[in-house]
Amino acid sequence: MKFLKNGRVAIITRGRYAGKKVVIVKVMDDGSKSHPFGHALVAGMERYPSKIIRSMSKKRATKRSKVKPFIKIVNYNHLMPTRYTIDLETLKGVITQDTFKEPSQREEAKKTIKKAFEERHQAGKNKWFFTPLRF
Repeated sequence: MKFLKNGRVAIITRGRYAGKKVVIVKVMDDGSKSHPFGHALVAGMERYPSKIIRSMSKKRATKRSKVKPFIKIVNYNHLMPTRYTIDLETLKGVITQDTFKEPSQREEAKKTIKKAFEERHQAGKNKWFFTPLRF
């Protein structure tokens, strides 16, 4: 798939995370031994940050700007690409095929992704990515 590239924002269409926005971290066009079909390693948000208004205290604002990330291997058939892209310099080395074998590695990867997403949200970059879909 030539349009599914690293950094592309997509929407998951099936399963537990249906309707959630994800970033494609790594594409596997030929598949692998464990997943013999075209798939992508994705990082997305299970829980989006809430809206913040000016009158909120700093403590409340930081609590509401937290995100809950997830990482997943997703078949190309269940991804709907968008026109948006996000540069992923911080996420490139975090997720690999081996990350999914050990639960502790998976948790570490989620922590680093959470930190990267929250920094990006605080900076005000990629606003569309941090808003949930309304449908």
